[in-house]
Amino acid sequence: MKDKTCFFTGHRSINTNDIEKIKLNLYHIIEDMISRGIIYFGCGGALGFDTLAAQTILNFKKQYPQIKLIMVYPCKNQTKYWKAYDIDIYNHIKKHCDKYVYISQNYIYDCMFKRNRHLADHSAHCVCYLNKSYGGTFYTVNYAMSKGVKIINIAAL
Repeated sequence: MKDKTCFFTGHRSINTNDIEKIKLNLYHIIEDMISRGIIYFGCGGALGFDTLAAQTILNFKKQYPQIKLIMVYPCKNQTKYWKAYDIDIYNHIKKHCDKYVYISQNYIYDCMFKRNRHLADHSAHCVCYLNKSYGGTFYTVNYAMSKGVKIINIAAL
């Protein structure tokens, strides 16, 4: 199953000028992965890139019902300080994904890192949006690489 699994990780903040390019690259990369037999897609439910990736997978499910979106949330109160609009999108994704799990009941200092390591440990592929050499996405991509996960960085395309 791991060889048929891809996870997404990326920055929460995305330059508005880059969003359409990111969406287009996501579309082509995911379409190629589906054609190669990848059917499980894991996502951490964060704002920004995670949300774009989850929305893209939900759109692909209309054409490819065999693919599965698995949400791995760090904690049940992840959206506590989010705007109502973002919470609505989060709830829509949660309602339409194939499976979701929580790493922790409540926020604890390392629940985000545990979520990211969980996604990497259960995947053979990673599609990321990484353009900084620090932070959670940087850590996650390096962790995934150390585990032999194949990385596609949309920011480098």
